[in-house]
Amino acid sequence: MRRLFPLPTAPAGPTVPSTARPAEDRTWELAELADAYAYPQPSGGGAGRPWLRANMVSSLDGAAHHEGHSQPLSSDADMRIFGTLRGLADAVVVGAETVRQEGYRPARARAAFTARRAALGQKPAPAIAVVSASLDLDFSLPLFTDPLVPTLVLTGAAAPAERVRAARAAGAEVIVAGEGKGVDAARVPGVLAERGLTRLLTEGGPRLLGQFTAAGVLDELCLSLAPVLASGTASRIATGPAVAVPERFVLASVLEEGGFLFTRYHRI
Repeated sequence: MRRLFPLPTAPAGPTVPSTARPAEDRTWELAELADAYAYPQPSGGGAGRPWLRANMVSSLDGAAHHEGHSQPLSSDADMRIFGTLRGLADAVVVGAETVRQEGYRPARARAAFTARRAALGQKPAPAIAVVSASLDLDFSLPLFTDPLVPTLVLTGAAAPAERVRAARAAGAEVIVAGEGKGVDAARVPGVLAERGLTRLLTEGGPRLLGQFTAAGVLDELCLSLAPVLASGTASRIATGPAVAVPERFVLASVLEEGGFLFTRYHRI
């Protein structure tokens, strides 16, 4: 893996000007990736405001998945970054359809992040927070019955009462984040922050990312660009109603490995 942007600079000296050095292509340790993707430090102490980042993958022609799954667009380096982003997060926010399509399981504790998480006061693994209006989920799955950290279910105040009871009976914590049947995406970061979960990661799917985009609450996008063409009718990484004015983000970093580009964009 090599860093393409920003390039490191050589130390200035009497005879050596400060110039950009060529990027070094090598295997990065998980600690280096964790430093590269660290969440912003809160100012003035305390937990700070929630920071919502998205991690998505796309083909060269804009497909967010292939036949309903993201794995065909992924790579070993992409999965290392995927694991790193999970290792840094307090909670992973995901849509119900993605849970069903990708067969989500509970997040696991990883030794490489144990000390870092302990120093920040985090639990051993991130909580999975599932966004669902209908609660049409299989609550007998390990995601709900056997997580290291209790799974959260975000829904609306008018969600079906019998499904709410089923979620709670399975051990999930049900959080109301909307007045009607659905979830108000603008409220999600706040209701999670109330529970001390401020380092937030969403892995989609495209509909949920579209809702966060429209609500103006997305702080960062980590986009892996796969060097493949998928064609077909797969959705983009974010779908839904168009925003009134496209929001501008700034490029923060670019890594490369095996032709894959791993980009980070921040809200301006």
